[in-house]
Amino acid sequence: MNNITGMNILILQGSPRANGNTAWMAEEYRKAAEAAGHKVALVDVSHKKIAGCMACGYCRGKGNGACIQKDDMQELYPLLAEAEVLVLASPIYYFTMSAQLQAPIQRIYCMNKPGKLKKMALLASSYSPNVYDGAIGEYRGILNYWGVEDTGIVTAKNDEQKTDATRGRILELAGKL
Repeated sequence: MNNITGMNILILQGSPRANGNTAWMAEEYRKAAEAAGHKVALVDVSHKKIAGCMACGYCRGKGNGACIQKDDMQELYPLLAEAEVLVLASPIYYFTMSAQLQAPIQRIYCMNKPGKLKKMALLASSYSPNVYDGAIGEYRGILNYWGVEDTGIVTAKNDEQKTDATRGRILELAGKL
């Protein structure tokens, strides 16, 4: 691990299962990052009321970078503005990230890119192997568009969930900050 400490980390956890595999992965990352001296906000977006982008263009015009919709996304914008690291944590539902995580990802559009963001990571779980390509493709597209560093991806299929081996991969990922 390098000597940079005290980074602001935002984890967006997109599984509706409070004690499920994705929530476990996000919590393990949070604990590892906090133990390394980072400030971490873990937000369970699946239990927030966040609508999808309406493509109305308000944020690019009269809104001057602010979304016209006033829902729970308002809680995330200040966290996104300060985040230096963004971690997306999602179960894989039909080959991509959950709808609960897609809505906040798409609503970041009004910011274009979180201003202080330097790094990202992806945590993904699924019952099946070989179903991660869609989510990983979207994640890499976001990385490239924003021009931020990829600190890595941890996936866990059914026999890898909540195991010491997966915890070790998450600790290694959090250690790359």
